[in-house]
Amino acid sequence: MLITILLLIFTVIVMPIVSFYFGTPLNTLQVEVLWSTAYIVAGIIAYCFVVGELTMNNSQVDKLWSIVPIVYVWNMTILGDMNERMVLMAILVSIWGSRLTFNFARRGAYTWRFWAGEEDYRWEELRKRPGFNNRIVWMIFNLFFICTYQNVLIFLFTLPILTSLGTNTAPLMWADYLLAALYVGFVVIEFIADQQQYDFQTEKYRRINNNLPMDEYAHGFVRTGLWSKVRHPNYASEQSIWVVFYLFSVVATGEWINWSVAGCILLIILFKGSSDFSEDLSAKKYPEYKDYQKRVPRFIPFTKF
Repeated sequence: MLITILLLIFTVIVMPIVSFYFGTPLNTLQVEVLWSTAYIVAGIIAYCFVVGELTMNNSQVDKLWSIVPIVYVWNMTILGDMNERMVLMAILVSIWGSRLTFNFARRGAYTWRFWAGEEDYRWEELRKRPGFNNRIVWMIFNLFFICTYQNVLIFLFTLPILTSLGTNTAPLMWADYLLAALYVGFVVIEFIADQQQYDFQTEKYRRINNNLPMDEYAHGFVRTGLWSKVRHPNYASEQSIWVVFYLFSVVATGEWINWSVAGCILLIILFKGSSDFSEDLSAKKYPEYKDYQKRVPRFIPFTKF
């Protein structure tokens, strides 16, 4: 696990630097907008670290994951003089963020005490592991991975919107609307997957609390609906959403690989590591989970992935 985390931190430093040299260089306006938004990112990193350390609730980034991208894209759009493509992309991110915020809120993530609420169960499990159970080590991990890495990653996968301000970019066209439809489609799939997970867990605990027959819920984890096609339909949709978001930059620049590519690549790498950790915990908790892993692909239907 430690090696995976170190690798992720390494990639979030190296990947943006390497990708910076892809495609057409940033112009003066793009650089100004980039730095203006980066200051906001730095403030959010500091906020998440300080609040997380004071409250010992390390899900501060989780609370903001669906909110700060909306702030970033609209800040860049306003500074970009409400460029048409940027407005469309910002609206799409707002749709994505509103839905994800709703899903997170109904699980108890937000309370009037903004620092409290549900903490990701994986942080609690990780704190128990050798090495991470040291207070100083955990504080360093919180600073560099939970707060810095994740917030930088969030910033990076919103950056394709900034390519619309590039030199000689294509005007808004039919391809943008096609991508917008795909984007919304993946948001809908993610909504369905999260709803199926929510319904399953709600009914499972209702039956447990009322001593009712468990039937399908005896397995402990959802394996029907979209979850019978892939083990993480919500993760698969989330990755697809930001890959589609990157494709807007391809339409704008005419370049398949451009400087904004780092975010979606790093997100895919993160979800690989995150799903590994989640599945390790699930396999220990649910006896039938390993069989489920053998039968159902992780992200892509009808494949081994």
